[in-house]
Amino acid sequence: MSENEVYYGELVPSGGGDNIVLTKEKLIIGRRETCDIVLRFSNISGQHARMNLEQGYWFLKDLGSRNGTKVNGYKISRKRLDPGAVISIAKHTFTMEYSPEDLGAFGPPPADDDQIEEVLRRGLMDRAGLARRDQSNRFQNRDLADDD
Repeated sequence: MSENEVYYGELVPSGGGDNIVLTKEKLIIGRRETCDIVLRFSNISGQHARMNLEQGYWFLKDLGSRNGTKVNGYKISRKRLDPGAVISIAKHTFTMEYSPEDLGAFGPPPADDDQIEEVLRRGLMDRAGLARRDQSNRFQNRDLADDD
């Protein structure tokens, strides 16, 4: 890292290799030479994922890659990367190392988009904790005396 580059954290590859120092607030990860982080493997898409620094926390977004992006073993579309998170880009695994406080974070971390998406995928009745009416008896009123 040169003297005038800013340090925003690093990706530590599992199984050895050089750490990837994060020197910008927005980074594209992929196989293309024009990417900020170039991973020269055939199972990495040309532009595989994007990392953004928001409110002192890193977020990772899959860019429609063929082999997917995971955080802590779960496939993601967009996810907050907490310090120590394990990132899998195709089959290549890294550990995220950074300090949110050093990057300007304060208070609770920003919302994690994948948790919000999971809630929004569920129906309104499920989110409210209400059971759906049995379709075979949908015109019959429920006997409230039977409920305990």
